Amino acid sequence: MTITQLQYVLAVAEHKNFTLAAEKCFVTQPTLSMQIQKIEEELGIQIFDRTKKPIQLTEIGQKIVNQSKNIVNEANRIQDIVDQQKGFIGGEFRLGIIPTVMPTLLPMFLNNFIKKYPKVNLIIEELNTDEIIVRLKNGHLDAAIAATPLEEEKIKEVVLFYEPFVAYIPESHAVFDKKEIEVSDLNLDEILLLQDGHCFRDGILNLCKNNPGNSDKFNFHIESGSFETLIKLADEGLGTTLLPYLHTLDLKEKDKAKLKHFKDPKPAREVSLIYPKNELKIHIIDALRNVISGVVRGAIAFQDIQIISPIQKK
Repeated sequence: MTITQLQYVLAVAEHKNFTLAAEKCFVTQPTLSMQIQKIEEELGIQIFDRTKKPIQLTEIGQKIVNQSKNIVNEANRIQDIVDQQKGFIGGEFRLGIIPTVMPTLLPMFLNNFIKKYPKVNLIIEELNTDEIIVRLKNGHLDAAIAATPLEEEKIKEVVLFYEPFVAYIPESHAVFDKKEIEVSDLNLDEILLLQDGHCFRDGILNLCKNNPGNSDKFNFHIESGSFETLIKLADEGLGTTLLPYLHTLDLKEKDKAKLKHFKDPKPAREVSLIYPKNELKIHIIDALRNVISGVVRGAIAFQDIQIISPIQKK
């Protein structure tokens, strides 16, 4: 069997379709099918149950796929070893970033990184945390930037910074005159939230889990994918919202007057560079971490904080 054949097996296992797997591998469907048939004949077993739609792995096929992932990853490591020995930092690098970090952090480090490492072809995707975890495990991302801890056994986390939650309170609200607020000042019923799937939303729900509220002030329910929308709704007196600290730096001065910081220890999210524990392309990961840490260090530095988990509590 060959590495290429194992890559074909992994593609079919992921897409559950021979035609789509062939497209992703840039080969014809007959070629891919023939190579998988060869490996099945060599082993004397069936990796896929072709009678089911979509195609399913057999019991032994699942074990072969698990081992194939290890073999393909280790084969890829050979090029990494050569690159590190030569001191070469380049090639394709696929990075995922969660939506609540992308617009603030990416402009801070991207220009510095591409100037310092022009031979790296950085491919960046905005993805939610669940999508990132799946793609890291499937080998479709080399690393990602996300809120942690995630408690994923096969994923390593290296903390980049801690980012406090900041409340955005309209002038009409009862706690507007306070210089600093406490979590107990928040009423979950009044907080305008990001839509489901955002880990920042889950962090807010975890933060306010003891303050469910019983307000009947508003007769609507809205979840948005945009902080800007939530801010505008708060300005109309339709609730309050919470923002990540870096997002508050670009607000207009009149809007900054509505920001309320929490008393110490400030609730905060932990933002980390995450990647598979097999540490493929670790030389590029280290370069990325160093650049980000360098630019963030001057923008955000809080000592007394309380980390709020992004994992949704049941």
